[in-house]
Amino acid sequence: MAKTFAISILVFWLIAVLLARLMDVHGNAIDLQHILASPSWQYWFGSDDLGRDILARVLRGAEISFMVAIVVTIINMLIGVTIGLLAGFYGGKLDRLLMQITDVFLAFPGILLAIAFAAVLGPGMLNLVFALCLTGWVSYARLTRGQTKSLRSRQHVQAAESLGATPYRLMSRHILPLLTSLLMVEATYSLASIMIAEASLSFLGLGIQAPNASWGAMLRDGVRYMLVAPHYVLIVGLSLMSLILAINLGGDYLRDKLDVRTA
Repeated sequence: MAKTFAISILVFWLIAVLLARLMDVHGNAIDLQHILASPSWQYWFGSDDLGRDILARVLRGAEISFMVAIVVTIINMLIGVTIGLLAGFYGGKLDRLLMQITDVFLAFPGILLAIAFAAVLGPGMLNLVFALCLTGWVSYARLTRGQTKSLRSRQHVQAAESLGATPYRLMSRHILPLLTSLLMVEATYSLASIMIAEASLSFLGLGIQAPNASWGAMLRDGVRYMLVAPHYVLIVGLSLMSLILAINLGGDYLRDKLDVRTA
């Protein structure tokens, strides 16, 4: 049931985003005669405070959310996995140094650090991606380091090492493939948390800027009109909630499916 729901919601949003991109839906057209209009045949999700189509802007916001989440997740994974592999494989002073650096970043609440850097750097998509990458790699580094230290003592790794395999080959061919399932699950949960962080920063005015659509910015604008146009906040909020819920349920399914103890 949960798996079917998660897959259905994710497929729905992916298809909707692709169709919106193919049809060049931008949602920036202003219609002052239909400000805060209720849902109708002309505007299925109603219109916002400038008469713009909420449906079109929700789809554009979903596209930006997917883009930011995927880019940030890839960057965080590359940084975190590299640090974790080096720390877990070589150990010793390098391990202590890298983990001390990791602990420094872990000591700061991720969202607060992202807010601080976004405020210093200024709003914009590139600055938003940089701010979200500051602490997102920490979980990958700690997970990879712990698993690498465990796999380092496995017989097949020691056998390959005794046959003259280089450290790069040991890490890339004998250790990293065994971490794929764990990293996939971690990346799934990371996607959801990054989408929430992006919406939070945009809600505060530190993320995606107008005229680009962002779910966080739309929620900020819609809060002012909750009494006269509750559909604005409800539609955007439910859209964000459904996507985050589907991704988390998908992560739970992957975790259970890839766990050899319960599979």
